[in-house]
Amino acid sequence: MDLHDRARQRCQWLPELPASASPLYKALVERLASDIASGTLKPGDRLPPQRLLADALQVTVGTVTRAYREAERRGLVEARVGSGTRVKGGQEQTPHFHHLSRAGQDSIDLSLSVLIPNPLREQQLAATLEQLSRMPDAIQTVMNYQPEQGCPQQRAQLSDWLARQALEIGADEMIITEGGQHADFLALQALIKPGEAVASAALTYPGMIAAARQLGLKHLAVPSDAEGIRPDALERLCQQQRIRLLYVMPEYSNPGGEQMTQQRREAIVEIARRHDMLLLEDGVQFVPKELRGTPLFEMAPERALYIFSVSKLLAGGLRFGALRAPANLMPQLRAALRAQCWAPPGLMGAVACRWLASGEADAILNWQWQGLQERQTLLHDILAGYTVQSHPCGFHAWLTLPEPWRAADFVRHAETRGIILIASDPFCVGSQPAPQAVRICLTPPADTDRLREGLLRLREMLDEAPPMLAPLI
Repeated sequence: MDLHDRARQRCQWLPELPASASPLYKALVERLASDIASGTLKPGDRLPPQRLLADALQVTVGTVTRAYREAERRGLVEARVGSGTRVKGGQEQTPHFHHLSRAGQDSIDLSLSVLIPNPLREQQLAATLEQLSRMPDAIQTVMNYQPEQGCPQQRAQLSDWLARQALEIGADEMIITEGGQHADFLALQALIKPGEAVASAALTYPGMIAAARQLGLKHLAVPSDAEGIRPDALERLCQQQRIRLLYVMPEYSNPGGEQMTQQRREAIVEIARRHDMLLLEDGVQFVPKELRGTPLFEMAPERALYIFSVSKLLAGGLRFGALRAPANLMPQLRAALRAQCWAPPGLMGAVACRWLASGEADAILNWQWQGLQERQTLLHDILAGYTVQSHPCGFHAWLTLPEPWRAADFVRHAETRGIILIASDPFCVGSQPAPQAVRICLTPPADTDRLREGLLRLREMLDEAPPMLAPLI
């Protein structure tokens, strides 16, 4: 038995590479990404030592080394001295981020982007359910299996409501989803192959990061400025490699709060057309029509998808949303949804669409927009003099910390003062360095007095030196 055969026997992972593969290191990385996506390699699995794999594949050690480095750059694996190279995953893969509150009973939670509490929502939901219970035809409809694209009547109701919000999306252009995150995952799974590249702002929604990672996609970071993703940086990235899809939040980004100008939107669309790139436009952070710019799907209907959800309008637990897509992409999306869950749930759609179509939600939505603007004003008044970026109707704000504060220390110290925050790490794409900043969510406290108390405590912390750096007396 020669060296090649002995090495093959000892390799716990042994990919088969096409004979014509060139360059070999890229083929090795693509196979690695595919095996991670398929579950052949699981989080925590250790890859063979570089020399061993090189001997088994009869390639140079440099080829394997380059492949491992590229896989690490993509966020597929991590290399640690003493433990080798392992598939990323588990608790080590995803930064600390929860969609449920970690706040204790006496803490002030400023960590979650949720609706401002209002008992009117519970009343309206109860009334909607009661109305549906007295509609035999509606009950029969939701008890049946739904079409893959969603109930036609629900899509028509949602299309009518969106039109009143100056969002012209035809009923046949949308596929019903189980919320915005589901739409995110559905679009990526249906349209992008494992190992292909997608891009987003360097700081972006953690759900997008998780979805791209779960699907084994190459997630690239694009630098941003006060108007969002920079066209010059996107253009350079597109010239370097093929990007299949750009994820973007034009109205106001999570976490930075940037809003794109019309000129910036036109530049992004022009680049997308020139490089034949899809645009995944996240509209979950919904804003009133008078504060909204031109949607990308109206500017580039042939390549732009648009995500809608009721989580920032009606209720986060009402898992209902929609994905607008060009007609030529709809068959792939329907097939992917059928494989995931067979069909969207009829009852959730019936409740959400009737609630919106009845007009009863309009009053509470108007109340929410006013409340958000008041809370944003309060934030900027209390934190005046510090670098805070946000949208007038945003659920959150982005605070850049002054020296010598570090984000992790600020979050820990805030918790000792009864304030729950999220640092910047969960929002960072790939190996991007985390900025010294925190996201402040203004909506969890039920009343502004409680919010004011929390913001004043943060102001006190900002005005003081970090405890570990405080001068000795």
